[in-house]
Amino acid sequence: MDSKVNDWFNAHGDYLYRFALARLRDTHLAEDVVQETMLAAIKNNTFEGESSVKTWLTGILKHKIIDMQRKQIREQPVSDLVDLEAAESTMDDFFDQSGHWLDKPSIINMPDNALEQKQFLTVLDTCMNKLPAKLKAIFMLRDVHDEDNENICKALEISATNAWVMLYRARMGLRKCLELNWTV
Repeated sequence: MDSKVNDWFNAHGDYLYRFALARLRDTHLAEDVVQETMLAAIKNNTFEGESSVKTWLTGILKHKIIDMQRKQIREQPVSDLVDLEAAESTMDDFFDQSGHWLDKPSIINMPDNALEQKQFLTVLDTCMNKLPAKLKAIFMLRDVHDEDNENICKALEISATNAWVMLYRARMGLRKCLELNWTV
């Protein structure tokens, strides 16, 4: 291995791993994307010094994470796809016939200290894992990775309208789960 790349890995490997783990929540996947990032850095050494090495590697890592999430979505079994009829029937739980909230959303208190924040993130992670795979993926791409709607539609091979509906359902599912499971 090139000593320059070895230095990059020694200096930034832990940061890249933590960054990937925070987004993927799977140690094996995080290790894989960090390795792919370093391989991409070796193969396509396009670093020109216009930014820091850490910023450059993080940019590569972000793309590798998105690529991995796209691959997971594409390889998703048909049985995991959202049952649209069932999802639509759950919307009746939120709104009356005129489109107004049946029960106004409660205010979710944000944790003030580290212990509460850790507990909240644990509950949020549990709620995220309860979402159907496509809803979780679209929520992660849009609200965590700040991908624009056009890229999300291309990655998931869906229409813009379907993307907004799925994102809405993901957010409502998370809201309902957090209301039921997070209390301060």
